[in-house]
Amino acid sequence: QVQLVESGGGLVQAGGTLRLSCVASGTIFKSNAMGWYRQGPGKQREVIAAIYSHGRTMYDDSVKGRFTISRDYVKNTAYLDMNDLKPEDTGVYYCNTVPLVIRQWGRGTPVTVSS
Repeated sequence: QVQLVESGGGLVQAGGTLRLSCVASGTIFKSNAMGWYRQGPGKQREVIAAIYSHGRTMYDDSVKGRFTISRDYVKNTAYLDMNDLKPEDTGVYYCNTVPLVIRQWGRGTPVTVSS
């Protein structure tokens, strides 16, 4: 059974930092590039950061220079370090493969950035 469990979200003031974590099933994690997706209020879910098996990373322009994605193969965990948070970063954050190869999603972890 596929497992995706996100954590680390919360309420933070603009300019603050958060670290999100995602524990994924071993097979899914080791065999695919992993990414963080964000769904803002009234918006579609979109990928904002991805990390590939050889370590290459990709970031959406909206988070480039502020967010850092990483992964730990021993812990089957992906991380998203978020710095200089802005109100427009508010949303629910999910992890999943990139591109999507499974239909299942975790519950996500909510992030609220106050101005």
